Amino acid sequence: MSDNSFKALVISENDDGTYTRKVTDRSLEDLPEGEVLLRVRYSSLNYKDGLSCIGNRGVTRNYPHTPGIDASGEVAESSDSRFRPGDQVLVTGYDLGMNTSGGFGQYIRVPADWVVQLPEGLSLKEAMIYGTAGYTAALSVHALQKHGITPEQGEIVVTGSTGGVGSISVLLLSNLGYDVVASTGKSSETDFLKGLGAKEIIDRDEVNDDSKKPLLKQRWAGGIDTVGDTTLATVLKSTKQRGAVAATGLVASANLPTTVYPFILRGVSLLGIDSGETPMNLRCQIWNKLASEWKFPQLKQLSVDCDLDDLGPEIDKILAGGQRGRVVVNLQ
Repeated sequence: MSDNSFKALVISENDDGTYTRKVTDRSLEDLPEGEVLLRVRYSSLNYKDGLSCIGNRGVTRNYPHTPGIDASGEVAESSDSRFRPGDQVLVTGYDLGMNTSGGFGQYIRVPADWVVQLPEGLSLKEAMIYGTAGYTAALSVHALQKHGITPEQGEIVVTGSTGGVGSISVLLLSNLGYDVVASTGKSSETDFLKGLGAKEIIDRDEVNDDSKKPLLKQRWAGGIDTVGDTTLATVLKSTKQRGAVAATGLVASANLPTTVYPFILRGVSLLGIDSGETPMNLRCQIWNKLASEWKFPQLKQLSVDCDLDDLGPEIDKILAGGQRGRVVVNLQ
């Protein structure tokens, strides 16, 4: 392996329309233009990465491609004065791992405007235990707080609670004093969710009402939904007067089969969470919170480690909805 080559997971499209994954050598010359060259130490696995690995054109248009929407490591080269070689930094969101070669490679080259200095109090690995999932969860909690949703107002429901966004949402909310009700289809994960601080665990069918009723009995002061479709519609229909629900995902589908009644009769707010293009001032604010007052001991319980060679089964698992917590990818 030459000085300009590095290991990366590469997804290639076959003639029959299928896709193959292979850990192989890539060259620095293959990377796109950008002001900052980053030596990646850790990445993490997200649902969007799984979609990129199977050729989802809504995520990645051109192949061969290296996924990985998250990366942390050291600056190797920088033409931007904000960053110097050796600086510890992280990159999440924007176009990384989508149509820009991503964190499942030992090097990335990106625009300087995508790069965040690693906050004091956070290690490179901890940054990737959070990754986009944790960052999205924190944005969601921040949005609920900004809307005025306080612990005294009642229960907060988290759907898809064993996944990355869901599990970190449970962790953050419970440690901030909220009564968290975790919705899941995995009854075997009750102890895991209780360990993160969930007050109650409910089956996902309890937030999957397909009766077409425009409103349901009021229960939730707020919610964080990772599922979409009838789950998000059900949460909205059963949210209390002036409550709010943060929408972060579409594990079930992108559909939202509901009416305007929760909004115009109960004043419920639907808070859209866009973690990919967050303004840098808010981005840094959230990462600083995760490194300080929102950094809780249970974080270490949330992740398993793997390297590039072991990533394939984890990709299959997250696409099948079987992932628990976070997968941190070691690229040391």
